[in-house]
Formats: sequence, C-alpha cells, structure tokens
Amino acid sequence: MHSKSSTFRTHRAVTTLAALLTGALALSACSGSDDDKKDNGDKSSGAAAGSTVTLPKLNGAHLEVAAVWTGGEQANFKKVLAEFEKRTGAKVTFVPAQDPIINFLGSKIAGGQPPDVALLPQPGAIKQAVDKGWAKPLGAEAQQELAKNYSQGWQDIGKVGGKQYGVYYKAANKSLIWYNAKAFENAGAQEPKTWKDLLTATRAVYDSGVTPFSVAGADGWPLTDWFENVYLSQAGPEKYDQLAQHKIKWTDPSVKQALTTLAELWGKKDYLAGGQKGALQTEFPQSVTQTFTGGDQPKSAMVYEGDFVQVNIGETKAKVGTDAKVFPFPAVGQSAPVVSGGDAAVILKDSKAAQALATFLASPDAATIQAKLGGYLSPNKNVPISAYPNPVQQKIAKALIASGDDFRFDMSDQAPQAFGGTPGKGEWKDLQDFLKNPADVAGAQAKLEKDAAAAYGNGG
Repeated sequence: MHSKSSTFRTHRAVTTLAALLTGALALSACSGSDDDKKDNGDKSSGAAAGSTVTLPKLNGAHLEVAAVWTGGEQANFKKVLAEFEKRTGAKVTFVPAQDPIINFLGSKIAGGQPPDVALLPQPGAIKQAVDKGWAKPLGAEAQQELAKNYSQGWQDIGKVGGKQYGVYYKAANKSLIWYNAKAFENAGAQEPKTWKDLLTATRAVYDSGVTPFSVAGADGWPLTDWFENVYLSQAGPEKYDQLAQHKIKWTDPSVKQALTTLAELWGKKDYLAGGQKGALQTEFPQSVTQTFTGGDQPKSAMVYEGDFVQVNIGETKAKVGTDAKVFPFPAVGQSAPVVSGGDAAVILKDSKAAQALATFLASPDAATIQAKLGGYLSPNKNVPISAYPNPVQQKIAKALIASGDDFRFDMSDQAPQAFGGTPGKGEWKDLQDFLKNPADVAGAQAKLEKDAAAAYGNGG
C-alpha cells in the first residue's frame, strides 16, 4: 500500500479533508441522501451523465489479473471484470496473490507465467516493478482516461521517472474508527474529537461492561496504520514526510511520543478484546465482525480501519449508519489525521487487451460498478456520489474527491517493501512485538530503526 509524488505532501492535507470528515460522518441512517443526489449535477456526475468508455473488441483474448484481495472485495472486483468481458469478448481470470505481492510476482515471472495485469497496493511496489523491468507504461487511451477522471496527484503517484505506469483503481480513507452504536448508547459514550476524548469514551465503554477495542494484531498492516494516524496528527506533516523517507531515524523523539501515546490504549489489557495476546491472534476480518455481532454484548465496541471495513460489516446483520457508525480518527495533536492508501493496476504483459483493461479501470464505468457494491472507494472524480450505497460511504467519497491532492499517503506503503509491506518482518513485525509489550518503547524504536536502515540502505 509506498515512494510518491510531492503533490501528496501538502500542509493542507491535515486540515481540509479532516474538517470535511468531522462534519460529514456523524450522520444517521437516512441523512444526506437528497443533498447527495443534487450534488451529482456537477463534477461528481460523469458516469451518471452517461459517459461510457470506448473499448475494443477482444474476442479470443485471455487475461490474468493478480491482486491480494480476498472475500467480498475479490468477489466484487470479479463483477467488474465480468463487465469488461461482456463489453469486449475477452476472458479474464482472477489470480489470487499473496503478500508481499512483489515476491509473488517475482516467482510467477521467474516461472515464465506473469499475470497480464497486477493490482499493486504500494507505490514502492510500482517502483520496484519498474526497476526490475516488469512494468509496462500505459498507452495513450489509458492516459487520456486518467487525465479526464483523476486529480493530478492521483495520476502522479502512479508515475515512475515521469512515465505513467499505474491506474489507481481503488483508494482508502484510513483515518476512521467504526463503532457499535448500541454499545456506545448503553455506555453513554460520545463520538470523540480528540485523543483525550477517545480515552474518555473508551473508559465509559469499559465501565459499561464491554471491551472497548478490537485490534487486528495478527495482521501487521493495521498496526502500521494505527501508528501513522497518531504520528501524523501528533508530529505533523513535515516530520511524517521525513520519517516516510527515512530522513529522520525511528529513534527520533517524535516516534517515542507516538508509541507512548499508542501504549495508552495498547498497554491496557482490559481495553483490548482478548488482551494483547488475543489481539495478536485476531485477523482483520474477525476484528470487524466481532465488533458488530453479539447483540448487547459484542466482543468489542470499536474497531479502527479504513472505509473498506464496510465489506466486513456486510458479513454481519449490522447496518452501516444505524448499528455500525463511524467517526474520524481523533486529533492527537492540533489537527485530525488524514491517511490514504490505494491499489494501482499495472501492466506486466503489454497487449491490446491489457491496455484496454487498464483503460476500463481508469474509467468511471468500472469504478461505479464496484462503488454500488459497497466497501469500496474510488479516487475517480467522475464516479457519481449516488453510486455509493449508503450515506456514510457517500460522505467519505465526497470528502476524498473534495480534498483533491490534499492528503498523506500511507507511510508504510511509501517504504521499501522489506520494511513496510512484508508479513512477519520489518515494521509489521516490530509493531506486533510492541503490541505484545507496549511498555518497551525504546526497544521498539531500536528494532524499527535497525530494520528501516537495512531496507532503505541508509542510516537516517
């Protein structure tokens, strides 16, 4: 989810989108729908106005598309691929990949069987694919579709050496905390605006007899997202950019402060479903579903992660906007954080069919299909807001498009994959070790710096 354009490093990031989200996300199940429909008359209405991307006939062509998506996310994407098949006559096979996807692709390429297109969840992975000679530049049609539908920042982050290689098909707002509305109501807890407020709400939920948080510690990546939100809000955007590029060390006092702040939650065994040990055995999907099942006694009241949490909520009986509500990640420092991620389609085997698929994925036509299915967010500004299936998701989508280039991309996704994107290694493992023992801040910093220095090839 990694090395990006300076366009994404504007100071407005921490204020513009945060302000939009703060006002937008506190809503009921039926609020905002009329306004949302009215808003489709302007820049968010491209697909609604009937724009359809032109695709060639590809009868007899066969494509393989690799991505790490599983479950509902994979099933929904396959519906997008089915529409491409219907329009072109091509046959598309989805290839399930494993993290780190660069290693997975390397083995496929070594065996002479690379997929035609891969969805890469890190800008750093795009750069690696280019550096290894795997990635092929996008053709004129795909670039034209990108120029029509994407802000300059989202185009730039898919470039390497000035050439366009990636289509950011999927985005994520990773600065959200989802909560069980009934658990909050029973506890008399309020949606927090600041970290102090969050600790107050956490205590109220705990006192009501419900464990406050599910933390997906079995997967290292949610832990990096926790850290990034605290760090961005507390240390500020300049420090965030410096740490993302390893221009400052992980032994920096700002990292100590962020880990110490995280320990205010992670360090309290009773605040985590299953305690630290249980959290380290909890995978991301379970962290969500156990928050929204169990009636008045769920295993937890809150779970942190991005807008894509809705896919997993959809596996429960909870309804987004009524049973499952959301608030922006609280401000730890002066401003609430806004951290984004994304997945880019990159061509590995150049062909008319592969270029056509990249063009389709850059169009509002493709993104609108998946938007309607829920648990998905597109950086494509011409996807109609009404395509998103509920008011919560509509507000998140509106805020992302309104922010333009004003946000910070996921820090771990900017890192070399050996540090920021490999299960059981680097930052993922170091933060799992920290979750296991949140009192050892200095030890965590030392491990993080050692692994970062090795991956970046510098000493900070």
